Amino acid sequence: MISTDKNMIKLYYSSKSSIGEQTYSYLNASFKDILAIDITKTNVTGSQWKDIAEHLDVNIGDLVDTDHPDFTKTYGDTTNLDENGWIKILDNNPEVLVYPVVIIEDKYTQIKNPSDIEKKLEPNSKGIDEKKYI
Repeated sequence: MISTDKNMIKLYYSSKSSIGEQTYSYLNASFKDILAIDITKTNVTGSQWKDIAEHLDVNIGDLVDTDHPDFTKTYGDTTNLDENGWIKILDNNPEVLVYPVVIIEDKYTQIKNPSDIEKKLEPNSKGIDEKKYI
C-alpha cells in the first residue's frame, strides 16, 4: 500500500510526457504540499504499480500507452502480457505511462488533461475572508 500524508498530493508522472510536465507545473503552482515522482528518474516497484492500478480500478496494462512510439518500436502490437510483463515495460520504458496519476486524500485519478488538476484542488485561500483584503 502506498502511504500518503493526508495533506500531501502525490504525483506519479513522466517528465518525458507533455501531459506529465504540464500536470506537474499546475500542481507546483498550487503551493500545495507535493510529492512528485518522476518515474523516468525514480524506480516505482511492481507492488506500487499494482496498488496504483488497483486503486484506479484498471489493469496494469491500462497504465501503458500502447500507441506511444517507444512502445510500438520495441513491442509492436503486443498487448497480451501478464501483470509482470506490463510492470517490466513500465520499469524499462517509463515514458510509456499513459497518463500521470495523482493521489489526493487517498483518491487516485489519472490526469488526461493537465488543466483538470485545478478541479481536484481546493483553493489555498480556504477560510480567508477575501473582502477583508480588497
